[in-house]
Amino acid sequence: MDTALQHLIEHIQTAAAQRTPLRIRGGGSKDFYGETLQGELLDTTSYRGIVSYEPSELVVTVRAGTPLAELEAALAEKGQCLAFEPPRFGDLSGTCGGMVAAGLSGPARGSVGGVRDYVLGLQLINGRGEHLTFGGQVMKNVAGYDLSRLMVGAMGTLGLLAEISLKVLPVAPAEATLVFGLDQANALAQLHRWGGQPLPLNASCWVRDETAAGAPELLFVRLRGAVAAVDSACTKMLSELPGKRMDNAQAGPDWTACRDLKLPFFTAPADATEPTALWRLSVPQTAPVLDLPWPQLVEWHGGQRWLWAPESALAQLRQAAAAVGGSASMFIAPGGSRGQNRFSPLTPAVEQIHRRLKAEFDPTGIFNPGRMYADI
Repeated sequence: MDTALQHLIEHIQTAAAQRTPLRIRGGGSKDFYGETLQGELLDTTSYRGIVSYEPSELVVTVRAGTPLAELEAALAEKGQCLAFEPPRFGDLSGTCGGMVAAGLSGPARGSVGGVRDYVLGLQLINGRGEHLTFGGQVMKNVAGYDLSRLMVGAMGTLGLLAEISLKVLPVAPAEATLVFGLDQANALAQLHRWGGQPLPLNASCWVRDETAAGAPELLFVRLRGAVAAVDSACTKMLSELPGKRMDNAQAGPDWTACRDLKLPFFTAPADATEPTALWRLSVPQTAPVLDLPWPQLVEWHGGQRWLWAPESALAQLRQAAAAVGGSASMFIAPGGSRGQNRFSPLTPAVEQIHRRLKAEFDPTGIFNPGRMYADI
């Protein structure tokens, strides 16, 4: 067994015996995300490296402490990628384990799927210090409960990820970004129409970066696929609606900024009169314009509405999201404050499932206590 992995296992076994809380951390690029940060630091970055990569099989296995940038560079050399576009938030320190534990995906999530759809299997160290393996390295490898994908988005509360096997995809032969001047209601209506047609839609973003009256409201649509399909779609869409095709050299960095929450919209408003948070509303793609007084950025692909609003708007935002079948979470809290019910409350039935899973995987409750919910 690798020495770094053995040290991690021994650290967990000692913590379990002494009931010492542990805070699992890779590069720390997502420390802002979630509720409280508690416990003795358990650093995963020593356990790193690409274990195996089979470009012809579209499968890669990496250790959890491997920098995400390192993995993406290795894939790019073979003309392949992580199609779900994991965000880096402008930081190159993010690890593959953190990518899976956070479960966050980029602008293409609605068309290609999210992190969970690409996890084939993984190795996990549970709260007893046991080294467990779930899934495998092929597409059809699940019998019974898909426990490997259960770890996606669990925020490290169920165990320490050790190795992860991921499905990768070839980089699309062609890409184009179209931009149209539309208000939010017309942008959503147009996206609904295009979504029902055989177009290589890959991502979309509606935004008005400036709140001043008269600032342009713009819809950006990214297409990816075969060269002929992308060119044909561009011709069709631009014939239906006035717009223009952007230069990829300009559009590419913009989509990266959207992925990493670095667009001007994601800068906290300077004129706020009370603590203001960045909220993420996850709603169905068919949800209408939400009747809220704050400017929004809409990612139709993936069903997300982003906005800056006061902490005090929590009930209003959750009510608005629930009314259309969605939920609201405080993604970035003002001043980095913690313990404010960032995630939507669980229903009693789902809460029981969470508690039973926690008790099975982490019986002494040592992993990332309070990271998702205060007492789970």
